[in-house]
Amino acid sequence: MDKLIASKKIRSLPPYLFARINAIKSEAYAKKLDVIDLSMGNPDMPTPCHVIDRLCDTVKNHHRTHRYPQAKGMPRFRKAVSTWMQNRFNVTLDPETEVVALIGSKEGVAHLCMAYLDPGDIALVCDPCYPVHFNGVVLAGGEVYSVPLLEENKFIPDLSKIPEEVARKAKLFFLNFPSNPTAAVIEDNSFLEKAIEFCKKYDILLIYDNAYSEVTFEGYTAPSIFQFPGAKDIALEFHSFSKTFNMAGWRVGWACGAAKLLAPLEKFKSFLDYGVPTFIQLAAAAALEGPQDCVKEQAKIYQRRMEKMVQGLNKIGWQCEKTKGTMYLWLRLPEKFQKTGSLDFAERLLKETGLVVTPGVGFGKAGEGYIRVALVTHDNRFHDALLRLKEFIK
Repeated sequence: MDKLIASKKIRSLPPYLFARINAIKSEAYAKKLDVIDLSMGNPDMPTPCHVIDRLCDTVKNHHRTHRYPQAKGMPRFRKAVSTWMQNRFNVTLDPETEVVALIGSKEGVAHLCMAYLDPGDIALVCDPCYPVHFNGVVLAGGEVYSVPLLEENKFIPDLSKIPEEVARKAKLFFLNFPSNPTAAVIEDNSFLEKAIEFCKKYDILLIYDNAYSEVTFEGYTAPSIFQFPGAKDIALEFHSFSKTFNMAGWRVGWACGAAKLLAPLEKFKSFLDYGVPTFIQLAAAAALEGPQDCVKEQAKIYQRRMEKMVQGLNKIGWQCEKTKGTMYLWLRLPEKFQKTGSLDFAERLLKETGLVVTPGVGFGKAGEGYIRVALVTHDNRFHDALLRLKEFIK
């Protein structure tokens, strides 16, 4: 029976952080604690009505959509994506060859790693980051080279600190702005121009995770990597419906870019899955083609929640600044909690108060000393959350 164990790749991964948090949450519910869950970036607002209506009509009245879908995405979906990219970013894509439907961008990123990386290949991964950026590399047999995101640099990577010998060997470079978990945004577009130049110089595929492009405020508008010269030669961009249209449970997104760069992912997926169900693709197309005022209104709600939490945290002595994107606050632990660490802080906070946050260490070693707060509960609950934090940090 010694052979019947998980692969080295699986064993090398840490336990999934949210599984551990969920186990403690279950204990809190069992103890009848009033749980306020600000851990996962799991939108609490509903999917827009016109998207739901399209899904219901399609499932009920168009039985052919119950059959196997096209792995790369149906033409209607890919056309809707290319039109949306043109309208939103003034980026031109060929819907036939430059768009692939994904079962959520998380799946797409992981499968892209498998499509591109051979054992031992190096990927440049920001630290802290969305966990699939490093987990996907490990599962593909690649090696992660961590690129620190430091507070003194506004959580933007310093390309000059990447060693020449590492850059020459690297095959992929992951960037994610607006950033999960740090909520950082790219305000100086010259950084993206430098990143494109860097990747061209070293022949590295730039993976631009743009899942939060529409969750912005304070006058900030997020760009596409393809708005910058030369990006299409060296980059792929990933988008998700989870945050833009509150469709996290629907599992749909897309990858886009030059056909030659996208082809390995499309080929890999054709062997591994049947793609996104057709009725979901049609509903997603309706989201992209329909009114976008719901997206703007949602961003205003997140902005209001962010401002309320920032103001409240500063009042209780927990210094933080306003953000310009995402649904997160990335908070440095108070000094007296730095020694015990973010996981201990999050576990104790949950067990003692019922308030759930995510320990920063779950996003990488450089995330230690921070917690991530997701603004995903009704507005009137933030007052209770602040009261619990105030009592706890005393």
